[in-house]
Amino acid sequence: MTPTTLKIGTRGSALARWQTDYIADALRAAHPDLTVEVVVISTRGDRVLDTPLPLLGGKGAFTAELESALLSGEIDCAVHSLKDLPVTDPPGLTVAAIPQRADPRDVLISRDGYILDDLPYGAQIGTSSPRRAAQLRHYRRDLITLDVRGNIDTRVKKALDPSGDYDAILLAAAGLMRLGMHTVITEILPTEIMLPAPGQAALAVQALDGSPAAALLAALDHTPTRAAVTAERAFLKGLGGGCALPVAAHATIDGDLLTLRGLVISPDGSQGWRGTQTGDPAYAADLGAALAENALSDGAADLLGGQP
Repeated sequence: MTPTTLKIGTRGSALARWQTDYIADALRAAHPDLTVEVVVISTRGDRVLDTPLPLLGGKGAFTAELESALLSGEIDCAVHSLKDLPVTDPPGLTVAAIPQRADPRDVLISRDGYILDDLPYGAQIGTSSPRRAAQLRHYRRDLITLDVRGNIDTRVKKALDPSGDYDAILLAAAGLMRLGMHTVITEILPTEIMLPAPGQAALAVQALDGSPAAALLAALDHTPTRAAVTAERAFLKGLGGGCALPVAAHATIDGDLLTLRGLVISPDGSQGWRGTQTGDPAYAADLGAALAENALSDGAADLLGGQP
């Protein structure tokens, strides 16, 4: 039976609410008779802001409570940033919809208007991402990375504080653009310098596998985006990955050809492995797994053991 009301679970941050409202509006447009309700759920990652994310259990700190609410029937679906989701679905849950993603690149925000190349020697850069920190150290060995937590508003305020600890911070472009905060961006970093996280800028709507909610959500799925992020996440999965690993991947689709670029880099940025895999988007997961196999056969696992 098709439900007449759908309860969507979300974190309480401004970005999470924007993303959930976006999905709710898309559902109403696709199913005009459907009533959509938003349920805000607090997650451990939102509550504990004084601990580095890997020590909280990684990106699962932002998803566990939402997944629990799904499994208990408190909500019918949950909206996540795809890069926050573990690469393996929990039993009984599925990613029912992945809409077209936004700009996947990372950006620099500098209170003094510096671009990356012009930052003073020894400048202090805020990021809580091992991936960003490692690529930054690779590009400029002199820069110092400092952990920064909090929602986007909080991190931007820290970046722009004249008396703050940070000369600049790194963030994802998509979140800033979704919140209308693009004017604070000093520089959009090219992927040749800062390759994105697997699934970056894509939204994922989770539901019970085979549920009526999952059937309704299928109307929101964007096939090219799903293929691209499937390849990226398969690469991460093949490396045994989570958010604590300095691993990056970005896939693009041109006609009938998917091109996946992957990066494994030592935490200190001194060494890295880069590779590319191309093929039919219909076999996106196989392409990602093949690229991971190439990386491991070339010794990429050894790069993940060092410390900055």
